[in-house]
Amino acid sequence: MEGTVLCTANHAPLTPISFLERTALVYPDRPAIVASGGGSAPRTWRETRTRCLRLAAALAGLGVAHLDVVAVFAQNIPAMCELHFGIPMAGAVICALNSRLDAAMASVLLQHSEAKVLFVDYALIHVARQALSLVTKAGARPPLVVLIKELLDESSSSECKANEDKPSAQVPPHYYDYEDLISKGGSPDFRVQLPADEHEPLALNYTSGTTSRPKGVVYSHRGAYLNSIATAIMNEMVGSTTVYLWTVPMFHCNGWCLVWGVAAMGGTNVCLRKVTAAAIFDCIARHGVTHMGGAPTVLNMIVNAAAGERRPLPHGRPVIVKAGGAPPPPQVLQRMEALGFVVIHGYGLTETYGPATVCAWKPEWDALPPEQRAGVKSRQGLHHLGLELDVKDPVTMRSVPADGRTMGEIMLRGNTVMRGYYKDAAATAEALAGGWFRTGDLAVRHADGYVKIMDRSKDIIISGGENISTIEVEAVLFAHPAVAEAAVVGRPDEYWGETPCAFVRLRDGAEGVRAEDVMAFCRTRLPRYMVPRTVVFVPELPKTATGKVQKVALRKQLAKDISSISGSTKLQHIGVGGSARTSKL
Repeated sequence: MEGTVLCTANHAPLTPISFLERTALVYPDRPAIVASGGGSAPRTWRETRTRCLRLAAALAGLGVAHLDVVAVFAQNIPAMCELHFGIPMAGAVICALNSRLDAAMASVLLQHSEAKVLFVDYALIHVARQALSLVTKAGARPPLVVLIKELLDESSSSECKANEDKPSAQVPPHYYDYEDLISKGGSPDFRVQLPADEHEPLALNYTSGTTSRPKGVVYSHRGAYLNSIATAIMNEMVGSTTVYLWTVPMFHCNGWCLVWGVAAMGGTNVCLRKVTAAAIFDCIARHGVTHMGGAPTVLNMIVNAAAGERRPLPHGRPVIVKAGGAPPPPQVLQRMEALGFVVIHGYGLTETYGPATVCAWKPEWDALPPEQRAGVKSRQGLHHLGLELDVKDPVTMRSVPADGRTMGEIMLRGNTVMRGYYKDAAATAEALAGGWFRTGDLAVRHADGYVKIMDRSKDIIISGGENISTIEVEAVLFAHPAVAEAAVVGRPDEYWGETPCAFVRLRDGAEGVRAEDVMAFCRTRLPRYMVPRTVVFVPELPKTATGKVQKVALRKQLAKDISSISGSTKLQHIGVGGSARTSKL
């Protein structure tokens, strides 16, 4: 309109870096970062800002330039919180790698990302060293290494000491020490490198560790800023009284953007390296935890905790838990509620900065019977403030009717959808075709507008919050000399949500191969969470006329025989189109 202008007085690029700047002024002496095991003293927001400035300055001194990628290979330790600010404050892009990767996958992602610096948690040095060796053997330039020696508990310390004598655990010959880098290498007067454009890359997150086609999701400063606020609101965080327990891995979608979101609230981060039921209850009692999150695995830990592990919730106040990953079973939700936890269920993907929907609770649902209330709560709900959601026919792009029966593909669009896949323009164009992000997840929409996921069209298995590519597992199975054909589907599991189940047709003359042999073969070639927990030998795999394996038929057969599999010490080898045979596990 006439008379309006856009200038520095009324416009500044959005960036989550600003959360730290404000909170350090408003709540300078409030605790910002606490180590659950007492391995280090709590740090205030003033101290955290100073350390992050020194870290940014040190990175600049190492030659890190604008939009260089800086990788982090660490568990939920205090340094991980600092790196989420220090790296972008230097103008660089943070790439938080899955701390459960094996060396082969880690090396592939380091090469693909072209990381200039790698921060390594000392507890993971044995994997990192092997990965760096593979990077060098591939002819690529390895990144500079910064070693983080901070340990949070006695068990982590003892594990590190036990591994120190192993050749694979020896530290690289030339590396920087994290604390030395902060104390000696950087100035607290460093000028923060704010983005000139809020759409500049802030973070690079990999959807999986696949060796054939890594998919690196690029987040912008703007998207991370907006999703941090939206996620904090979704989790019902209220100001500086928030105490957030890190049971969600910070490498996963940057901790669902709550590494920045907690800073926006001026809350406290309680860092937990190893998630156990006893540790969760201890942290809640010791630190007055108000919020936490996690996959159904975490919920199962809590409800199945032994009496000796449980502690009463502080002041009888409920702890709000944001649940993601596979939908939690209604029975688990009921038990969580009985223990005093309030579960908020949602859905999201790496491509949407983590949480994208929330099952927003309505007061009228409080009067529902517990079982029905839990069933409602297990739905994925509606989009949060930064997005628009629809369930569409992927061919016609028409919205499906809200009848609770007609399935369509979940599609999302808005300010918190990724910029794209790093170095993969074709995959980006495919994912964003038609002006919507196509999730590949199938769902129905109920009359109240809430959505519920019914299946995953891409056959991804979500186990304990980790995405498992069935194609990658199948590739390893096919490498077994006795395997003629293989297909992998998800098997429902009360603890993990899902676990990989492999259907295998053996080569002629290989009838003596056992399920244990196949699983042992996979363990040497895959991360532990990707190894099939169940192996089913079949005389043949059901296929379409074009030769494609019908995984729908396998899932139906698995569901039909699941009770006999789980209720026996023997594994039922299901015959699809043939007779069944058994083998002792």
